[in-house]
Order: sequence, then structure tokens, then C-alpha cells
Amino acid sequence: MDTPGVFTKLSSKGQVTLPKRVRAEAHLVEGDPMKVEITKDGILLRPQKMVDADQAWFFTPAWQEGEAAASADIAAGRVTRFDNQDDFLASFDD
Repeated sequence: MDTPGVFTKLSSKGQVTLPKRVRAEAHLVEGDPMKVEITKDGILLRPQKMVDADQAWFFTPAWQEGEAAASADIAAGRVTRFDNQDDFLASFDD
């Protein structure tokens, strides 16, 4: 997930706008906390999520909709339980 360098400007209030493409690739949304560090190579912005950034896919709207649908199916009893793996695998043959 390497995004080619893009330019932005520092505002009079010391604010920097991250381009939409960068925010999308980093799974950033308004209000996300950011850790700012000075390194030997420059300034490092590190998003501070409650989960690892590489797990952020789980919190995308599409994934969460699927999770909600699965939870609704479970709550409504729209599930099938199997006593063993052979019965489970045999169910795909129907």
C-alpha cells in the first residue's frame, strides 16, 4: 500500500490536509487520533486506532453490514447446526 508522494500545504493554524486518496488507503476518518513524531527522515504521522491498521478492513461499512446480517440470521434462528464435519460437508452436496 504505497501511495506516491503528494503535496499539501500547512495552513496559518498549523493544519495539514491529507489528500482523500491518502485518507482512503490509510482507512482514516474524521476524528481519528494521530501520533506525530519527528524522525531522522522527517515528520511521521501514525494513526492511532484501537485495532491494528492492517485489521481496519473489519470496520469498513461493507464488512460491518455483513456482520449485522449474520447476527440477525443467528438471532432469528436462520442457522443450521451440524454434529460433525462429515454432515457439514455433505450439506454442500444438496
